Amino acid sequence: MRTSIATVSLSGSLTEKLTAAARAGFDGVEIFENDLLASPLTPEEIRARCADLGLGIDLYQPMRDVEALPAGEFARGLRRARHKFEVMSRLGADTVLVCSSVSPLAVDDDALAAAQLSELADLARDHGIRVAYEALAWGRHVSTYDHAWRIVETAGHPALGTCLDSFHILSRSSGPKDLAGIEDIPGEKIFFLQLADAPLLGMDVLQWSRHHRCFPGQGGFDVAGLVRHVLRTGYEGPLSLEVFNDVFRQAEAGPTAVDARRSLLLLQEEAGIRTLPAPAVPTGIAFAELVTHDAEPVAALLAGLGFARTARHRGKPVELWERGEARVLVNTDPAAHPHTRLRSRGGNHLDGTVLTAVGLESPDPAAAARRAEALLAPVLPRRRAPGEAPLDAVAAPDGTELFLCATNRPGLPDWRADFEDVTQPAPAAPGSSAPAADSGGFRIDHVALTQPWHHFDEAVLFHRGVLGLDPQESVDVADPYGLLRSRAVTNADGSVRLPLTVGAAPGDDTAHARHIALATDDVVAAARRLTDAGGRLLPVPANYYDDLAARFEFAEGELETYRELGILYDRDACGAFRHCFTHTVGRVFLELVQRDGGYQGYGAANAPVRLAAQRALR
Repeated sequence: MRTSIATVSLSGSLTEKLTAAARAGFDGVEIFENDLLASPLTPEEIRARCADLGLGIDLYQPMRDVEALPAGEFARGLRRARHKFEVMSRLGADTVLVCSSVSPLAVDDDALAAAQLSELADLARDHGIRVAYEALAWGRHVSTYDHAWRIVETAGHPALGTCLDSFHILSRSSGPKDLAGIEDIPGEKIFFLQLADAPLLGMDVLQWSRHHRCFPGQGGFDVAGLVRHVLRTGYEGPLSLEVFNDVFRQAEAGPTAVDARRSLLLLQEEAGIRTLPAPAVPTGIAFAELVTHDAEPVAALLAGLGFARTARHRGKPVELWERGEARVLVNTDPAAHPHTRLRSRGGNHLDGTVLTAVGLESPDPAAAARRAEALLAPVLPRRRAPGEAPLDAVAAPDGTELFLCATNRPGLPDWRADFEDVTQPAPAAPGSSAPAADSGGFRIDHVALTQPWHHFDEAVLFHRGVLGLDPQESVDVADPYGLLRSRAVTNADGSVRLPLTVGAAPGDDTAHARHIALATDDVVAAARRLTDAGGRLLPVPANYYDDLAARFEFAEGELETYRELGILYDRDACGAFRHCFTHTVGRVFLELVQRDGGYQGYGAANAPVRLAAQRALR
């Protein structure tokens, strides 16, 4: 099916919006009137520009307050319409969106509305234009799709049809039964279909619509279910996105347009009208990669945690550090990962140590790459020396490179084959001359990825759609300077956990470091090992532990140990969670976590304390 996007969904000038839509692969656009009025181009020039870009102009919008009006007001509406139709003829647009009236002068008279819309359709037909009548969710007298259809049906004019808008329908819907009536509308009388998702919010529907719409798959509406109802009518028009969103209006148009089209591809897959390569859901985290100009602080931190430097890349300045099943790559190549958007505030260089890549264990790396390509996430170009293992990576919306890996699996290239062994024993345990035994069941529990402010919803959709991970509930966390929003994406068994976090404001992107959480069977022993080796854990205020004593019961001496080491504690119906944090190195810190009894969270209740402590150290 054709795909289209309303220019109001993107930021920038009309020319910038058209270019972004075309580059993202859309077939057409809805031109929003304000974009036309603000453009220095004539309608003919806009028409030519769209043609050059391969874009059709599928809709011109909006026309407001033209039905169920007193005669004088309706006459003025027809005069406005005549001018709009002349402009549309110059643009080459053949469908206009007419919204149900919100005018205080409008009367509750369906017969009058049908008669006036029929007269408007007469005028439109003279210009070769069709009228698509849409029920606004806040319309004065017409606010539901079935009401709008009854008026269109009463008018019985060939140039008059209805426009269905998923937001206006689903924001008022109380369940699937409300959508069944869509299938009673003949497909040829549905002139246009506009699509948007939205988070489920309890607020005024007009403000909800104007500020909080998002692309399908990023909110809580069953947009795919609505599309299936529409397609059963025989509708053959475009699937078009109309999204009013304050964040999108401030973001760069190009990436937003790609995100928008990816959402439509996934929507078509969910609705059963497009087949994409099946997701190869990651089964684990192979490694996390840090890029730094100075490896010494990172090496000291890893060594203090019992990691050993086990291998070095044969052709690149990359070292592999391991403990148990946890692997960290330390890359000192200043040109590494040019795709990352994690930059310092004032320049284009990496700011100290940065987490730039994650290796994901994939059951079928080639299949994962094919799905990524189909969803507009092409495999990144890499310099590969002769004999190096093929290791594909795709860029997440924030630029993080996600490597599609196979580790020690027969029949698949092993990324570790590119490394030569340089195993050095782990540092001796304090008070002993012998190397410390590798105990504690170390593995990477999760990798927390701070997102640029404009790309949070895009990141969640990307990880769900491209990688097949499941988004968990969104959580708001109190920070001393605002609210942080966090949402984890995981696989079914929790062997892949990627919490995605965004700051409270656009300028807050760099304020919160990323981190690697290392799972251990004994967080107290791991924390003691680090401090005994001279490492530093994040200090936690005494007030926290006084409150903890009031909330939970502990064994004798247990709470004192937590207080001494800065270990935080949480508990839910499934189990307990103990965790502590290292000091930040550059823009990275490490977390030690111990999950007991099926605890699945991330200690969100402790996040305000952790954030305040990190702020205090800055």
